[in-house]
Amino acid sequence: VLSDSKVKGILVNIFGGIMKCDVIANGVIEAAKELGVSVPLVVRLQGTNVELGRKLLSESGLAITPADTMDDAAKKIVDLVK
Repeated sequence: VLSDSKVKGILVNIFGGIMKCDVIANGVIEAAKELGVSVPLVVRLQGTNVELGRKLLSESGLAITPADTMDDAAKKIVDLVK
């Protein structure tokens, strides 16, 4: 996705039912660090351990924008890529 110059932002929307949101958050953080994400990144998590997942994202030191709902996430990514 990041190799496409037309990509202006990334929205990650995850419902962690079986997979815990903290595990997903750690994966997003590691991927963002490894790939050097240079476009806006909005992450919406919902499910098991969602509060821990959100905390990990906010404390990662990366430019990750959290969102509470899918509607909120969509609005945030659109605003960030303008």
